[in-house]
Amino acid sequence: MRILLTGGGGQLATDLESCLRGNEVVPLTHAQLDICDPAAVRAQMERHRPEFLINTAAYNRVDEAEENPDTAFQVNAVGVYHLARAAAAVGAVLVHFSTDYVFDGTQRKPYRESDTPNPLSVYALSKRAGEMIVPRYCEKYFLIRTCGLYGPTGKRSQGGNFVERMLRRAREGKPLRVVNDQVLTPTSTRDLAQKLLPLLQSDRYGLYHMTNAGECSWYDFAREILRRAGLSSDLQPISTKDFGAKARRPPYSVLDNYAYRAAGFDDFRSWQEALADYFQQTQPGQV
Repeated sequence: MRILLTGGGGQLATDLESCLRGNEVVPLTHAQLDICDPAAVRAQMERHRPEFLINTAAYNRVDEAEENPDTAFQVNAVGVYHLARAAAAVGAVLVHFSTDYVFDGTQRKPYRESDTPNPLSVYALSKRAGEMIVPRYCEKYFLIRTCGLYGPTGKRSQGGNFVERMLRRAREGKPLRVVNDQVLTPTSTRDLAQKLLPLLQSDRYGLYHMTNAGECSWYDFAREILRRAGLSSDLQPISTKDFGAKARRPPYSVLDNYAYRAAGFDDFRSWQEALADYFQQTQPGQV
């Protein structure tokens, strides 16, 4: 497979590149391709003529998006428009990633692909706009909603992923205050990348939810991280209201991988198993 991969160097892109080893993969960082530049997008597509265009580029600063809506929509919607048009022009399959945040969280059972989105924040609105653009301009696509991503590359990024932030603060002896009224499914980027491969090898185009199995609050996730690391910390639950984030988040955003299972693919393992594997990769001996 010839694959053009945007967002190169990020958590998900790095694991995708690893899992797709053996294929012809061209990863492009933001410096190499700004998806908001239509001429640059067209030029890269014409140059490489990929069979698949996998987009992991996104503006995902949820709280900052409240004050920077133009930037959020430029990347998460307009940029996706350019990619969809360019993919269609060369006959490529577009693979685009979206978020659990497109739901409002009022439902108390895992969301299926058929459930109606109702975004609560600017970030979520911009991602929902991208979702709506993909099928409008590209006939062959995989639209993937996922949730709570973390991966080894995030360990090295500025600020780190959620797992690394919890570990760093605990080791520094800082108190941890983590919300316990937002329920999700933490998802390993490696697991997501591995489960995406059989989907790419099929022609079962459409919308899919793809996350690890199970659910927990961010507080429960933090507690499990510290337990596996053997760290003691001043970890206390806090409400979303008391945390005071700028952007509204859904109180419940667990996704049901219904369409993925219905297509005949094996479902994901539990988030606890995936986290244990992450520790084996990044911190051997701590599982």
